[in-house]
Amino acid sequence: MTRKKILISNDDSIHSKGIEALISIAKQFGDVLVVAPHAPRSGMSNAITVELPIRLKKIEESPHITRYSCTGTPVDCVKLAFDQLLEKSPDLILSGINHGSNSSVSVHYSGTMGAAVEGCIHNVPSIGFSLCDHSPNADFEPMLPFAKKIIENVLENGLPTGTCLNVNAPKGKPTGIEICRQGNGRWVEEFDKRTDPQKRDYYWITGFYQNLDNGSNDTDNHFLEEQKISIVPVKIDMTDYECLQNMKNWIF
Repeated sequence: MTRKKILISNDDSIHSKGIEALISIAKQFGDVLVVAPHAPRSGMSNAITVELPIRLKKIEESPHITRYSCTGTPVDCVKLAFDQLLEKSPDLILSGINHGSNSSVSVHYSGTMGAAVEGCIHNVPSIGFSLCDHSPNADFEPMLPFAKKIIENVLENGLPTGTCLNVNAPKGKPTGIEICRQGNGRWVEEFDKRTDPQKRDYYWITGFYQNLDNGSNDTDNHFLEEQKISIVPVKIDMTDYECLQNMKNWIF
């Protein structure tokens, strides 16, 4: 396989252990350009910066790896890479490896997946990787051979236009890989109300994830519980085509 040009971003920051793990795999396939937030940007989804300037800082340039720190969101990082840093589209875009799961409905909130979806919008095969471990010192080693195989398959087979991959790995050693559908669930938010020294109220978001799969055995939720890596193909076209056809019977 000829050496590829690979763009990497994430939402845990340029300094995260997860992005170092992903770089260690990507550099085996080609030349790597890293553009990632200078600080954590979790939960940014597809957010872009519109009212503040964005700054880029080159922090490494070696024969096969160039790294930039960006003050924007994960999507800003990908957009800036295309507009300012890349002479042509890369062969692959990777995002992660995220510290924490992005399975089920979390795909909609994830800055990691926001970067992957942005790559997909640019018609480049894109993969978002996450590990079900929020610890800053999470152990990514057990999932790396599997991640390498996934990257190899995408480089060899490609992805349909408008589709990227949401890959989640369980904590510890995975027992295999399953290609599956997105699980059903939601985040039940709670807000911890506090008061600052100036007697003004403020809130910290808390809460928990509620699994609504009801025993389904073909979802990312299920396979992660089975200690398997889940791969969910994600489309940027969010149109509900069945509903679209039914709505054509509406009378206005």
